[in-house]
Amino acid sequence: MPRRKTPSSKDNLKSLHKLSTILDCFSTAHRALSLADICRMTGYPRSTTHRLLASMKEVGLLDQDRERERYRLGIKLFTYGNIVLANMDLYREARPFIDALGRMTGLSVHLAVFGGERAVVVHRAEPLPGGHTPINLVENAPMHCTSIGKAILAFQPETLVQRVIDAGLQRFTDTTITDGDKLRDELSLVRQRGYAVDNSEHQPGLRCVGAPIRDQFGRVIASISANAAALHLPPDRDAAVAAIVIHHAMQISKHLGYEEDTTQST
Repeated sequence: MPRRKTPSSKDNLKSLHKLSTILDCFSTAHRALSLADICRMTGYPRSTTHRLLASMKEVGLLDQDRERERYRLGIKLFTYGNIVLANMDLYREARPFIDALGRMTGLSVHLAVFGGERAVVVHRAEPLPGGHTPINLVENAPMHCTSIGKAILAFQPETLVQRVIDAGLQRFTDTTITDGDKLRDELSLVRQRGYAVDNSEHQPGLRCVGAPIRDQFGRVIASISANAAALHLPPDRDAAVAAIVIHHAMQISKHLGYEEDTTQST
């Protein structure tokens, strides 16, 4: 009897990449997907996709509805996510400052980590009673049109900025920046003033002010933002809110081991 061929490390890597690509198809906008949807989004053959989906369902990475037509992310991913957060130094160190920022400003506050080519929101502090912040929670925030995304992207290498531009600057509202040169100008402004503004660029009527968080080596690995309906966060409040957001971002950075260089002129 011929021996079964053992998958090589290269084959295993390809399989993992395919699984990751399938998981990336799901979002708050695409919570449930059919086999045809996933084939279209990934470009994988139907037979390959069906086999991968069956394996992912078997181990709990995906669930399937009663009609067996649409797939959703499985509860096991939620369990993994909670473990990641519990073990994340940033999450533990930042939570008290995130909550304090929400109490001080009366605004909704988001904490996001750098996820390669996107910002991933890992914590949210709601505003004080009577606040008017929209309730929809950003999970994967676009880098080019959110304050938490731009606060991170502004301090990344040009190669990554170019990769984000090449991937396409999706338009969400009338104020979304969709031109690469304009985005670079915006990121330059972020670096100059130390904070980013989302002027209803991702969600209509929502304004956000975000600032970068650095690790012990000075790398920008995360960001925080204060968010509210544009009516309650007009442009003339940006500077005042930004000063508070920057302060709390710096405190988180210091707790992560970052030492600010006070010898450089401002």
